[in-house]
Amino acid sequence: MFFKVIKIIKKSVYIGVLLSFFSAIISCEEDFTDIGSNVISNTKFNTSAYSVEIKAENSLVEYVLSDNITREPSEYLLGVHASSEYEKIEASVVSQIAIRNGLQVVDDENIYGLDTVVVTTIDTVFVKLPYTATLDENTSSGPDYTLNSIIGDQSKAFTFNAYETGTYLSRLNPADPSKLNSYSSNDVFDKKGTELNDPINYQFKPNKNDTVIVVKRRLSSNVLYSKDTIKYVTSTASGVPLPFAVIPLNEDKFKEIFLDKYELSEFESQDAFNDYFRGVILEAKGDEGSLISFNFSNTVPALNPSIEVYYTNTVLTKGQVIDTIQKNDSFLFSGVRSAIYKMEEKVYPVNNQIKLQGAAGSEVSIDLFGEDADSNGFADKIEELRNNNWLVNDASLTFYINQSVDTTAIPSRLYMYRIVTDSSSPTGFSQIKDTYSETTFGGNLERDDNGRAEKYTFRITDYISDVISGEDDILPILKLKVHNSSDDPLSSTVFENYNWNPKAVTLLNHEVINGDKRAVLKISYSEKKN
Repeated sequence: MFFKVIKIIKKSVYIGVLLSFFSAIISCEEDFTDIGSNVISNTKFNTSAYSVEIKAENSLVEYVLSDNITREPSEYLLGVHASSEYEKIEASVVSQIAIRNGLQVVDDENIYGLDTVVVTTIDTVFVKLPYTATLDENTSSGPDYTLNSIIGDQSKAFTFNAYETGTYLSRLNPADPSKLNSYSSNDVFDKKGTELNDPINYQFKPNKNDTVIVVKRRLSSNVLYSKDTIKYVTSTASGVPLPFAVIPLNEDKFKEIFLDKYELSEFESQDAFNDYFRGVILEAKGDEGSLISFNFSNTVPALNPSIEVYYTNTVLTKGQVIDTIQKNDSFLFSGVRSAIYKMEEKVYPVNNQIKLQGAAGSEVSIDLFGEDADSNGFADKIEELRNNNWLVNDASLTFYINQSVDTTAIPSRLYMYRIVTDSSSPTGFSQIKDTYSETTFGGNLERDDNGRAEKYTFRITDYISDVISGEDDILPILKLKVHNSSDDPLSSTVFENYNWNPKAVTLLNHEVINGDKRAVLKISYSEKKN
């Protein structure tokens, strides 16, 4: 028979004494465990360790979930990252635009007599993209920042263009409106018209010193009227401006598409607007540059990506200027959003290493127990382990990093999930039991004594116990991926594969040539003495 390790929580001294008393009379047929651990401590048992040879292979990812309909990723990638070791990625974003009610170019309180004329001049219109940054120092010459969440060569630009999309972004499934919709990273969104930005093919290069923009206000005669210095801060108390990217848009196009429609049916409601102007594609292309993660769900609204339009109304009577009204309207990238990943197809050689890359790059497929030679539905190794009648104290899986490959932009954490072949999961994936049954699952980057990135270790004791005991009969194939915050289990064992972490790492696989650093499943167990 199989002895399964369970946990006993010591609730009080009295319960502890009572348990000690009962443990003296309970036969070895019962389950045993130390309080607070999974290690058997009993004179009738021997404790030992066993290594299971696994198989870990590259597993290319065709796509990942990339929308915000059922779960808000918050972070979206924009830019290009090219590496000789991994797939090149061109990351773009498509998003609806939020409007506010009652937009007017000329407000009701500024209506003048019949002998007046109001001329509207757009001073500037641009896409605003606030960076995630750390303030290193605030000096008299200005703040000094480090831009976070960027990989690649920041000294080189990628090509940026913005387009209106002709694809309606729907929260509901068009084929079955009773269900929610979803978008994937390889979905194609139609472009409507030409580029919205001016100049086109904008050369985007992140700059930590871009903390202000000066808006030149002009009268209808094109005479400079005033200047506005625009900055964005985390709070009015701090006053320290944050760095943000500015991509100029075509003023004439924006006036035609937006301002000229303010008081018409197209802007009557958010739904009407979503049908009229279906969203914007922020597109990145190129063979070099950097990949930037932008937060689209900041708690400070002003720090969210948006389209900003500044315009001046010049009020004239008989050709004379009698008033000027300066205005600014802000349109957040809000509503339905989705990431778009264009990945370079790359076939990795079959050797002693495996490639792991975030976004829609590559994962690792892990076969823990090998073949089923007798075709009875269970791997032969599982049957062998079940016949041993072991008490599993601990089970861990460690992947060592190939330190000869560049490790400057490797993930700080990896994650494992399960392939499900039955109908128990609508996604075909599920969480590994230890992610929600134990406080420590692992997967964090560990470093050696010299500070070099060394390995990632996962503790999967409960999962292995269930597989060997027969409590879990689902095919034991696991997947290894770059971790995202959305991976962690919340209220369900169903796993949904999102990924907006573009980092990559090269690991050593199961091949014997890797020596002590080859990937193996290590099981610590106890068995009854003869």
